[in-house]
Amino acid sequence: MRAIIALGGNALQAKGFPATAECQLQTIKDTAIYLANMIESDVQIVIVHGNGPQVGRLVVQNECAKNLTPAMPFDVCGAMSQGMIGYHIQQALGEELHKRHIDKSVITLITQTIVDKNDEGFQNPTKPIGPYYNETEANTLREEKGYSMMEDSGRGYRRVVASPNPLKIVEIDTIKKLVNDGAIVISTGGGGIPVIELADETLEGVTAVIDKDLASAKLADELQADQLVILTAVDNVAINFGKSNQKNLDSLTVKEAQQYMKEGQFGTGSMLPKIQAAINFVTANPGKKAVVASLKNAKDALRGCSGTVIVA
Repeated sequence: MRAIIALGGNALQAKGFPATAECQLQTIKDTAIYLANMIESDVQIVIVHGNGPQVGRLVVQNECAKNLTPAMPFDVCGAMSQGMIGYHIQQALGEELHKRHIDKSVITLITQTIVDKNDEGFQNPTKPIGPYYNETEANTLREEKGYSMMEDSGRGYRRVVASPNPLKIVEIDTIKKLVNDGAIVISTGGGGIPVIELADETLEGVTAVIDKDLASAKLADELQADQLVILTAVDNVAINFGKSNQKNLDSLTVKEAQQYMKEGQFGTGSMLPKIQAAINFVTANPGKKAVVASLKNAKDALRGCSGTVIVA
């Protein structure tokens, strides 16, 4: 079985711990146990990860140091986050596989994703990046830096940037070769570095963060994966989330999911893109399924024993 595994932020950083490289690596070492469990059960996985907090912090670091050294543009910060996170996953997963005597190469491929320069996402920023702020801090950033700020999942305010739809993964042929050779590939990190294609067919980076779940669906389609597995902090997709009448869902059809989307059941910066990604994958691949589940239930989710299964 071949599965695309989309890792959420909880797989990279633990809540309540400082955003240091050391803490990130330790959290990823814990995550590597769940990834290795899937590999050990003879599943070929391709790993995609988010990068919202990390790329946001890199941008902040660049801004703070701009009087000492030139700030890097946003797309370059995206590339830096891919390398940093990929390095930690490579190291942690490599160590875990070595403990289990599993001889597989783990490799990170810095990946670009083409987007449309006229995508409506550039007019309506929705992708949260960086740290959380209180309302006063958010208002100050709006006034002083012109940032777009949005309340995120009841945890505070975050800067939001454009989140255009992924059209094409530039390095897809290389990814296919590596996967077909048996490597465990970490690619399309943070949805891929967003680039636009110019008239002369060259590429140019843009200020945006592509949703990693939507990019994962695109990758799953291109690699003819059997499953798209989106791992997050909750066990199931739910309707009336956080209310007294919350209902966890074991399964969803595309038609049901689309109706819940119309009702506004899924948060724009949280569950909505996961559902849309699942719909994209199963619609393009009838008979296959997508699963949204918690990291700790990843192996069971692959077998359809946990999480929310989405089918056409």
